[in-house]
Amino acid sequence: MSQTIDEQFEAGLNRYQAGESVDTLIPTFKELCEQAPKNSAIYTCLSWLYLLADKPKAAYKAAQKAIKITPQDPQAHINMAIAILDSGRKGVREHVELATQLVMSVEEVQADIRQNFKEGLTRKPDWDSLKRVEKWIFDS
Repeated sequence: MSQTIDEQFEAGLNRYQAGESVDTLIPTFKELCEQAPKNSAIYTCLSWLYLLADKPKAAYKAAQKAIKITPQDPQAHINMAIAILDSGRKGVREHVELATQLVMSVEEVQADIRQNFKEGLTRKPDWDSLKRVEKWIFDS
């Protein structure tokens, strides 16, 4: 019996949390995006994986799709801000400001986002743009 998109997504997240390489996870999440093109959470995860793999242009495109589907997703805006910084683009402020508003409005979201920053730095300790975005969101 084949798995549903949600089950495949959950399995991919579990593999990520178990420490699997982003290079092996990216194809899985790309395939999930093709199967569920209106699922912003999958695009947000794909964007994050691209950021971890030092592919900011691909991360930018995936975050852009996630934001188009769900404009109020703070993690998608954070990923977009990091992708903008990592690729030398302009326009980071609007995404940081929106992410800050979304993160600060709900305590549960704050905890999740703080955990995501911490996890990102665990996988990529010298990630300066992640540190900058974290500082802008939580020290503003």
